[in-house]
Amino acid sequence: MIDMSKWEAIAAQNVHNRASVAGRLGGKIAIVTGSAQGFGKGIAEILYAEGACVVIADLNEELAKTVAAEMGERAFAVKVNVADEESVVQMITATVEKFGGLDLLVSNAGVLKAGSLDELEKKDFEFVTAINYTAFFTCVKYTQRIMRAQYEADHNWMGDIISINSKSGLQGSNKNSAYAGGKFGGIGLVQSFALELCPYNIKVNAICPGNFYDGPLWSDPERGLFVQYLNAGKVPGAKTVEDVKEFYLSKSPIHRGCLPSDVAKAILYAVEQTFETGQAIAVTGGQAMLH
Repeated sequence: MIDMSKWEAIAAQNVHNRASVAGRLGGKIAIVTGSAQGFGKGIAEILYAEGACVVIADLNEELAKTVAAEMGERAFAVKVNVADEESVVQMITATVEKFGGLDLLVSNAGVLKAGSLDELEKKDFEFVTAINYTAFFTCVKYTQRIMRAQYEADHNWMGDIISINSKSGLQGSNKNSAYAGGKFGGIGLVQSFALELCPYNIKVNAICPGNFYDGPLWSDPERGLFVQYLNAGKVPGAKTVEDVKEFYLSKSPIHRGCLPSDVAKAILYAVEQTFETGQAIAVTGGQAMLH
């Protein structure tokens, strides 16, 4: 077992020393994984604007440093490979060293490789699962050590772990089994962690966004999902990327894609409320509704 006792002690000592900053998250310390671009960047910016100290944790260290510098002095960049246990521990200890504790983990880093059963290779399935499912376990395993130490120092302290899941964690996704399977599994982890960590005032919830069409995951001209889905034949009759995009826009009664601000509002709700844990909050414009 990796020894984190030094960092647990530091967090416990500093639990009452949160900086007084205006905003709904004033004084809270947050990590957002995969936050150098896309959804994660937008989420991190809003958390920062609401008063949090924010760790921009990303595999792309240079871009993370740029984003943190643009935000201001309460932002800090850390390089992390969420699939590597030692790297995750270093991310968390660097956070405690910089800011003195940890109150909010937003597990956002994710990957996607679409393909039918005949097309998707086992190595690709395992890669997607390692980032989207197993890495969430690893991040929570070490985050909760710091959070529990803070609770032991102050039983009024409350922390949050939030998984940025997906509507594909609520309903299956054709020719996208690795992604949907990992996201379904992630909901199971959220519910299980919520039960285990509730005695320590740690709430664990999932946000399940609809599609962020403007981000690189969807719109990258070479590797984006519009291109992947076109090539995989996932949308019947689609001849162009625009055909694929319109197909997905038409699925939502609110005819647009999900935005980082939509997800951030759900995160703020999850953090501020004190009587909800183990939930999967759908932010899909009506595309995925409660059953």
